[in-house]
Amino acid sequence: MHHKAERVLVTGGGGFLGKAIVKVLLARGDKVTSFSRGFYPKLDQWKVRQIQGDIADSRALEDACDGMDIVYHVAARAGVWGAFKNFHRANVLGTENVIAGCREKGVDRLVYTSSPSVVFDGNDMEGVDESVPYPTHFHAPYPATKAMAEKTVLDAVSSDLGVIILRPHLIWGPGDNHLLPGIVSRAKNLRRIGNGTNVVDTIYVDNAAHAHVLAGDRLKVDASLSGNIYFISQDDPIPLWQMVDHFLEAAGLPPVQGAVSARGAYWVGGLFELIFKIFPLKGEPPMTRFAARELATSHWFDISRAKQDLGYVPLVSTDEGLKRMTAWLNKRRQ
Repeated sequence: MHHKAERVLVTGGGGFLGKAIVKVLLARGDKVTSFSRGFYPKLDQWKVRQIQGDIADSRALEDACDGMDIVYHVAARAGVWGAFKNFHRANVLGTENVIAGCREKGVDRLVYTSSPSVVFDGNDMEGVDESVPYPTHFHAPYPATKAMAEKTVLDAVSSDLGVIILRPHLIWGPGDNHLLPGIVSRAKNLRRIGNGTNVVDTIYVDNAAHAHVLAGDRLKVDASLSGNIYFISQDDPIPLWQMVDHFLEAAGLPPVQGAVSARGAYWVGGLFELIFKIFPLKGEPPMTRFAARELATSHWFDISRAKQDLGYVPLVSTDEGLKRMTAWLNKRRQ
């Protein structure tokens, strides 16, 4: 089937996932615009039109949506630490502005990048599907504001605007500026949390990008998918601490030594949060309660809905992805 070139807006197009989505769209001849806070030489090289602006500026987003066939809203503020208002501004207000921009300019498709942390209640989640509810309490502003944003997106569904929400879990690969650096920078002090057997889903960045573009394409031909939420992953759950060791190995570092109990880590996390709240310390706490629970529990998902509705199958295996990431890290170390 020949793809008819479209005009596409990607928010956060200079970011890790955003850039991977842009690459897929360019490869098939779409005309891509990126809306980001920063300016990215790589996107410039690819001749992508870049709009620099603040996601909380509704006027700027309205202008960016002008003439677009579809918007991929990827931009977000992530992290385990920070003021609620900063997360709210980027994740909730930003999403409201994207929706308003689509409405104002008659864009009829929106693919929104969410996170499985919106349904994480601190306990193991094993093979759960999209029917699992939001928890009553969130342990951090990131999942809380991403859940608020999801609800905003679902409320925006109309005959004029079709939306799909994707929940990629632990995105990694060459160019990773979040997960990998976090692990590598803490390598010396890393301890396994819990008994080390907890299993998690991850997703290689190109697979995540592929799923996004599939969602955008499916939405065009099947309006009944609008309002749906999909977990997406490698479809290959792996013990979390094994994955951490894989990442360290890719970076030429030894595996994690020693362990801390899940309860101990949670207690330490709470203590650090308290200290960081009382004293205005720079950076983020070495441990938080949210991070402690995430690192000690299993979270993997049933992605049969994405396979069935979107035709999603991971294109790059975990082994192949690790090879590519190792090669990328080696090249950077030279």
